Amino acid sequence: MKNAIVTGSSSGFGKLIAIELARSGFNVIATMRDLQKADSLLEIAKAEKLTEFIDVYPLDVTSAASINGFKAYIEDINSVDLLVNNAGFAKGGFCEELSLDEYRVQFETNFFGAVAVAQAIIPAMRQQGSGKIINMSSISGRFGFPGLSAYVSSKHALEGFSESLRLELRPFGIDVILVEPGSYNTNIWSSIENVQLGQQSPYNSSMAAILKEVKKGETQYGHPQEVAMLVTKIASASEKSRLRYPIGKGVNRTILLKNLLPWKVIEKFLTKKLYK
Repeated sequence: MKNAIVTGSSSGFGKLIAIELARSGFNVIATMRDLQKADSLLEIAKAEKLTEFIDVYPLDVTSAASINGFKAYIEDINSVDLLVNNAGFAKGGFCEELSLDEYRVQFETNFFGAVAVAQAIIPAMRQQGSGKIINMSSISGRFGFPGLSAYVSSKHALEGFSESLRLELRPFGIDVILVEPGSYNTNIWSSIENVQLGQQSPYNSSMAAILKEVKKGETQYGHPQEVAMLVTKIASASEKSRLRYPIGKGVNRTILLKNLLPWKVIEKFLTKKLYK
């Protein structure tokens, strides 16, 4: 039985991915920072008779001590076949009104956390001559969005890291893959909706325009299960995987247009769409 590690498994994509991998025959090590949030995952596992295929482990990807403890834990596993770097969150807000510390906290989880967990498992994969690392990115890793600059920049960093890491690890039989979801019914958009601006903020009108556009697009959101099924398909494939897997309504079109159109055209269109 192949062993899969999924970070950030207490909710959202992570929880669904852990369950879907277990359904597909993986032994899943579902990690999360707070084990008190494991109930929902374990209830689904019990209902589907998957309990024996899911082990819950406490892991804070931003803590060196927690990462070191995790390294010792995986030394006792006979193989590490898959890592899904999913732990992350989205910090909403406008650059002028965010502190540098808020940017750093965003990067500590979304970027440095992914790097730290990858570093922990690469030696085992390299020694066995195989493995897959799936880094959960976002369309935001390819395309900027106002009010989410901290999140967007952390995902852009993850994309560049994954490109380099893929080239580094190919000689050892290890695949590095990016999954890039678009708009799904997860809690990312609440990070914008919950931004608190002061009455005198110069960004109040911008926020109102962005929220209006977000609200309009809610009916187009995909179901997160689609992403879990894609991750499982990639994990189960015997052939080499490609680097990027965008998924979600309109995502491929958005990427294509960004690659084809001059930025000034894209900027004009988005400004008109968001702030008309």
